Amino acid sequence: MKKLLILGLGLAIGSCAYAQDAPKIKVTGYLEAYYGYDFNKPADNNRPGFVYSHNRHNEVNLNLGFIKGSYESDIIRANIAVMAGTYANANLAAEPGVLKNIFEANAGVKLSKTANLWVDAGIFASHIGFESAISKDCWVLTRNIASDNTPYYESGAKITYITEDGKFTATALYLNGWQRINRQDGNSQPAGGLQLTWKPTGKITVNYSNYLGTEGADSIRVRRFYHNIYGIFQLTDHFGLTAGFDYGTQQKAKGTDGKNEVLSPVAIAQYKFNSKWALAGRVEYYKDKNGVIIATETPNGFQTTGYSMNIDYAPVSNAVVRLEGKVYDSKDKVFTRDMNPVKNSATLTASIAVSF
Repeated sequence: MKKLLILGLGLAIGSCAYAQDAPKIKVTGYLEAYYGYDFNKPADNNRPGFVYSHNRHNEVNLNLGFIKGSYESDIIRANIAVMAGTYANANLAAEPGVLKNIFEANAGVKLSKTANLWVDAGIFASHIGFESAISKDCWVLTRNIASDNTPYYESGAKITYITEDGKFTATALYLNGWQRINRQDGNSQPAGGLQLTWKPTGKITVNYSNYLGTEGADSIRVRRFYHNIYGIFQLTDHFGLTAGFDYGTQQKAKGTDGKNEVLSPVAIAQYKFNSKWALAGRVEYYKDKNGVIIATETPNGFQTTGYSMNIDYAPVSNAVVRLEGKVYDSKDKVFTRDMNPVKNSATLTASIAVSF
């Protein structure tokens, strides 16, 4: 099937290249291998259910590997990437057939000769959050709780406008749902979202994203409204700071006015000693008392504080070796150790990531 996908991309690129002047065709790839050790020692080697990336314990494994082909001309662009890894197993478990192996598949058309206005459709990376599935591009090795429990990917269509100076981007999205390619849960309603990104300088990024949709089958579906805001500030050549805040609400029951809430602040600081060595630390808090995203059936729900620190060594610009320690401390006993509920979790994770 992967060969067919690559062949299909090649035929599409070939036909487009014949019709367009000087198109840009690229083939790129990414691979990240990792080893994770959870000191709670899960019997089945699976990290807790709210962990979707780097989620295997005490084994060397592939978190994410993909091959991507892209095509770009003045008015047409397209991307397709096929993947494998524990990330794919965890995040696309509900998708049917070969869709489990699609990392990205989309095509776009420029709508204006004078303005940078595009419409794209297909499967693409989520518009929510500052941490992606590509760990090498993130300041910290593993994802924060909010990033792991908001969409990594989404499917649908979007229209994007970028100002002439490139400092402001606005995107409106029509989506199939909350991290969903196919609607298979009896929910016939589409969802939507908005993303606004402002980059006043090359060292500052400020972003607001939202999502509005419904969860559950049509007979019981409830509204979900989610907000994500963050800023990335490269304060000096060596020191950077990222701060984010997520806030979401979900209707308690169809036809009612009551709502449950989820919120999560997070802050990350990174210090680069030089071009090869960097140190980063993260503090996060996640509160989901009523199980909107993470259900626990405990008195206070999921209310957890996390601390992590990692050190990076990048021998060349397209590769990085990383080591991270992380600790979770929860208000209730939401973790398991030796078959007993506990409030704490500690992990060590190491990875090697290469892009090409």
